[in-house]
Amino acid sequence: MPSPTVASVLAALKRAGTKKYRDGLSRFGIVATNAYGVPMGKLQSLAKSYGKDHDLALALWDTGNYEARMLTAFVDDPARVTVRQMDRWCKDFDNWAVCDTITFHLFDRTPHAIGRIEAWSDRPEEFIKRAAFALLAAVALHDKAIATATLLRTLPLCEAAATDARNFVKKGVSWALRSVGARNTELHTATIELATRLAASADAPSRWIGKDVLRDLQRPLVARKLAKIAAKAAKVTPPRAISAASSTAAAAAATRRRAPSRRP
Repeated sequence: MPSPTVASVLAALKRAGTKKYRDGLSRFGIVATNAYGVPMGKLQSLAKSYGKDHDLALALWDTGNYEARMLTAFVDDPARVTVRQMDRWCKDFDNWAVCDTITFHLFDRTPHAIGRIEAWSDRPEEFIKRAAFALLAAVALHDKAIATATLLRTLPLCEAAATDARNFVKKGVSWALRSVGARNTELHTATIELATRLAASADAPSRWIGKDVLRDLQRPLVARKLAKIAAKAAKVTPPRAISAASSTAAAAAATRRRAPSRRP
């Protein structure tokens, strides 16, 4: 099978699109003047047939076509994505769908994710700022190896951005907090504390975010999930750590036995 070209991919997208679907994009708040109207399922099916191709993804992005840019999230190779590319593409984000798809299916799989969250979280552009928090949500949901301490350091970024009243930023911050807070009990506690503070704020966007996060993270479903995560973590405690803890406890007990008794 010959390697796909930009021309052949655009032709395939055009064939897969429909006017009805294209005209319906605006109902979801998606502004895309250069679009064919291809549903996500068909986009992912096409991407699977193309495989990973970094150079093709770069070329497709430069077409400016809505579906071509959406396709890059599944075609690009995260291992080859650079900080420079992430910054350049982020500047092109002009609707939430492209922003969220790229951050949720590509950028979160790169080693540069946390650095870009920090860099974009106070940018004035609406979709760059949203990208920071959509990316944080994606990392919290997908990166099983990321340290709790790393995610804790992102909470002040969320708090600082909570005063931004713009719809896509506000919802992005809420999404990030809800995702971080559902990771484990430590992050849940810290996020609940922040959300409670925000919910009591005199600032309207902060108050909306705080209440939205509390409503989500205080659901019984989240409590059950966190309990399962805690139970699983307890089962996989390294034997060496258990042995060390036992030795420490035994030494402490021996010290207490040797110590002279005190009179009341």
